[in-house]
This record gives sequence, structure tokens and C-alpha cells, in this order.
Amino acid sequence: MAVKLIVYENSNLEKINHEKLRVETIVKNVTDAIIGFDENDLIQFANPVAIKLLGVEEKDLIGSSTEEIASQNELFNILIDETDDFSDLKLYLDGELSYFTKELFEIGVPNEGRAEENKTGLKRRGYFILLKNITRFYKLDEAKTNFIATISHELKTPISSLKMSLKLMEDKRYGTVTKFQKELINNINDDSNRLLKITSELLDMGQVETGKLLLNFGSTDPKNIVNYACEAIQFIARQKEITLNIKCPKGLTEVWADPDKTAWVLINFLTNAIKYSPQSSIIDVTVKKSSLGRVEFSVKDSGNGIEEIYLPRIFERYFKVPGSEFSVPGTGLGLAIAKDFIEAQGGEIGVESKIGEGSRFFFLLPTS
Repeated sequence: MAVKLIVYENSNLEKINHEKLRVETIVKNVTDAIIGFDENDLIQFANPVAIKLLGVEEKDLIGSSTEEIASQNELFNILIDETDDFSDLKLYLDGELSYFTKELFEIGVPNEGRAEENKTGLKRRGYFILLKNITRFYKLDEAKTNFIATISHELKTPISSLKMSLKLMEDKRYGTVTKFQKELINNINDDSNRLLKITSELLDMGQVETGKLLLNFGSTDPKNIVNYACEAIQFIARQKEITLNIKCPKGLTEVWADPDKTAWVLINFLTNAIKYSPQSSIIDVTVKKSSLGRVEFSVKDSGNGIEEIYLPRIFERYFKVPGSEFSVPGTGLGLAIAKDFIEAQGGEIGVESKIGEGSRFFFLLPTS
């Protein structure tokens, strides 16, 4: 019996060692960084990728407490902070900029005494941190952005030439056109304007994504921004007999912003408001001093409004409120670009809306 027990124990021990070796081999060879801890917050293992990122020797890491390493290593201090809700980390790996996202996994065993129980009903016996390497996704996204920016730039030249040709065709000095030909010219002109708007938005988005967005800051009177934006959309407003109710008091503090980019955002708000407003309605354009020394610009329409469930996504790229795709043309990029423009200037952007009560889009900019 003693011999059989020894054989049984050795057999189980061999299986455990084999399984341990297999797991260690997997952990050491993955391209993601993995750091393991026991229930006393002592570091039990770290794979080669994790050791490279932390820049410490393995012998100095294994067996040490989290507090000891955190006091000496800034990256490790960030990793063990369970309250830190960062999105992605930019780190250098083998001399190349790489991107990682952090995930934390708990190791638990069935808990009979119910003490130290976690949310899963298991007793915590340790945990490990996984830094997932997402560099290839960033590279794919960068390639996509560069491709869109290149194509958009190349499209602008032929579209501009097309519009120039249309101008010449409408010039009576080069001959008259029939009513049918005039309709065709108008349709081509409308499509050209739509294509030009789309390519411009894609170029703006490309600049934001690649970090090449250039801002020309300066002290600007809010009234100048409002006047410029309202004049730019007067023609389309008159087509729907829409009245702009402008409330911009004199003596407002000047804002520290890029006037062109800010006017672009306001024009985008006004254009959308006109699209969604009924015929012969009123759009309120309001500028007022806000809290924390900022100035608020807002555009309030009297359209159908937006359902509450869609409000958190309204500034997402390519997002369009379901049901509006066919009635109102657009790429779903305008508001996303507006958000990037305002936040790049240290401002804040938002929307308030209720079904049947219209929508109010607003942004706040710091004063000079």
C-alpha cells in the first residue's frame, strides 16, 4: 500500500509539474505582457515582454511586493492601480513605439468559509495583469486614415475642375442651354457640392486622426464668429423661410480660439438645424457667459428632436440617428469633426434634446 501511495503521489506530482511547465512556456512566449501576483500582493511571475517594458531585472521583480516595485517604477505603479481607467498605453518595446491595453484577471478557488470572498463567490488566491499588445490595430487604423486622406485630397482637384466647367456652361457668352440641359447642370452642380463637402470632411478627419490639425489661436469677439456663421447659411435658411433669432449681447469677453474652426462648428450646427427644422420656423442662436470663465455658443431648433438613447452616440464618427438616413443626406462625420475641433481648443461640446421639443447643440470655449 505504501509503495502504491508513493507511485500515486509521484504520478500526480509529475502531472502537476508537466502542466506547470506547459503554462510557463505559453506565458513566456506570448507577445502580450503578463505579471502574476499571489493573495499577499507578492509578484510570482512576469514574462519576458513584461520585464522588457518595466525595465527591471527578473531577479529583482520575482518575490517582491507591489509597494516596493511601485515606489521605484512609474509604469508598474500605473498597472497596479485598479481604479485607473485609462484606454491605451503608449510604451516603447524593442525601440519601437507600441500600444497596449490593460486587463486584470482574478484567480479564485471555491470558498468554504465565505471569508475574503470576491464578486464571483470564489476566494481570491491571486491575480494577474495582462497588457495586450494592440499595436497592429493602430497601424491598420493609421493606414486607413492615410488612405482616406490621400484619396480625399486627390478627389478635390477633379471636383473643383468639374465645378469650373459647370460655371462655364452656365455662362451665356458660350451659348445658351435648354431647360432640360439647365436641370442636368443643376443636378451635376448639386452632386459636385455634395462630393466636395464629403471630401472636405474626410480631409478634416484625417488631419485630426494623424495629429496634423493646425489651429491658429487668438482673442476673438464671439459676435464676429456668430455673424460670419449666420451670413454663411443665410441662403439655405431663406430657401426654407427660416428665421434666425440671434442673441449675442455686447460686451462679452473675447474667447481664446481659432475663429475659422469655431465658425466651421457653428455653421455645422446651423446647417443641421435648418435640415431638421420645419418650413417657416425659428432657430435660436445664443451666446452667453457661462461658468468657469467660459463662453457658451448654442443653436436651438424646433425639429422633431432626438431620442435619448441616441444622444451619447451623436458625436461618434459615421453615426446617424436611425430613421434619418434617407430623409436627410450626410456622412455622419460633421458632428465628430466639430467635437474634435472644439476639444482641441480646450473647449467642451454637447447636446440636449427631447422628442417633440427640438434639439439644442452647444459648445463652450475658454476666454482670453
